[in-house]
Amino acid sequence: MDEHGTVPQKSALKIGKKAFLLSSAIILGLMVVSGILTMVLSPGEYERVVQEGKTLVVPGTYHPVPRPHYPFWRWFTAPVEILFAPGNVTLITIIVFILSVGGSIAILEGAGIMEALIHMLVQRFAARKYLLIALVIFFFMAVSSFIGVYEGMVPMIVFMVPLAISLGWDSLTGLGISLLPLAFGFASAVTNPFTIAVAQRIADLPLFSGAWLRIIFFITVYGIVLAFVVLHARKVERSPRASPTFAEDEAIRASLALNRDVLLQRQADAEGARKKARGLAWFAGCISIAMATVLITARMPKLSDLAFPVMALLFLSGGIGGGLFAGLPGRDIAKTFRKGALNLAPGIVLILMAYSVKHIIVSGKIMDTILYAAATLIATAPPMAAAFLVYLTTLIMNFFIGSASAKAFLMMPILTPLADLVGITRQTAVLAFDFGDGFSNMIFPTNALLLIALSFTVVSYPRWMKWTWKLQLVILAVTSAFLALAVAIRFGPF
Repeated sequence: MDEHGTVPQKSALKIGKKAFLLSSAIILGLMVVSGILTMVLSPGEYERVVQEGKTLVVPGTYHPVPRPHYPFWRWFTAPVEILFAPGNVTLITIIVFILSVGGSIAILEGAGIMEALIHMLVQRFAARKYLLIALVIFFFMAVSSFIGVYEGMVPMIVFMVPLAISLGWDSLTGLGISLLPLAFGFASAVTNPFTIAVAQRIADLPLFSGAWLRIIFFITVYGIVLAFVVLHARKVERSPRASPTFAEDEAIRASLALNRDVLLQRQADAEGARKKARGLAWFAGCISIAMATVLITARMPKLSDLAFPVMALLFLSGGIGGGLFAGLPGRDIAKTFRKGALNLAPGIVLILMAYSVKHIIVSGKIMDTILYAAATLIATAPPMAAAFLVYLTTLIMNFFIGSASAKAFLMMPILTPLADLVGITRQTAVLAFDFGDGFSNMIFPTNALLLIALSFTVVSYPRWMKWTWKLQLVILAVTSAFLALAVAIRFGPF
């Protein structure tokens, strides 16, 4: 312990070298594959119109265009090019967000505030651990499914993982009670304004119609996710070494134990305890304001882009203010913030690479070509096959376009008349679109939010896939069953 009562420690929020190299190798391979596609596929474009500030594709207007001059070496400069490409504000905001979270959490760790928060939660729920799992999973799924909050909840992972480890589980359990339900809640959307609302509006369906079937689906998926996480947590609790992240978690576990001991010693220091309580209260207040802002803006699509900037600003304020209230001098806060931000800097490289996959496809002018080829297949398919082709097409497009609303504006103007043509209801097309958009968010390494979430933990992308692939197959079977049911009952109103 130093003269300020802090414990010199390595931040638990750090991207491992091995995890970074594995993830970057995978994404680099995807960049090369995308580049090869720009050389193999014929370039083409749909015409687009702007309605109410949104750019929509005009069905039936696809036409070939000359192949652009796009040399192969630009595949590898794409991660830099996207910083200066249209829409770069979102990307830059994400980068600032990551640096803010990394630096702020490091300050909270150094001041002992993170340990105080986790210790308080562990004391409160130690005897009701599995009830806590059920409630937390439901909370994350519900805010994602009903309100559409996804990005704004990702920072909560930095609390869920150490909490899970403190309760006797592992990092994967922490992700299982936060990241998994966030993604599956988004895919099990009931009234999500960024998937259901946008897609239904483009398809001219009554807003949030057909909710009864989506509620049944939500409950089904909640039960599956809860069972998956609980079974894993019980396995780890019985045999900690059975955890795939046991070795990596040991360092976090030791750090938490050390700081818990120091925390207990500090409780005897009344003045120190008061400072820490003020720091924790300040940070909790900032996060509460952030959560309230995110929940409010989620119902206002025009303001939804504020989620990341608001979270970044309030995390920054919470971390720095919490450190000051806890008695850390400004010089130590600045030094700790810099170290914490640098710990997550490799995650920025991964996100730039992930974003560049779409940039390569768009620069080669084959994005619309892929969509046109899929639409041609759907137009000649029988109803049941057509519904699954819509599902598959959305999965493919989600590989390149992470934003749900952006995919809806690109795809739904084409899928809506196709649904009428092949004999499936528009509501079924919306359901297939929702399934394809959501679940693959936990699979594709081109999804920036997945990389951000994993960068907050010791879990690499390959390890994440190894842990979740069976669950993904179960969900694929369940979504297929519900989609087949929707076709069979002509899920409507139309």
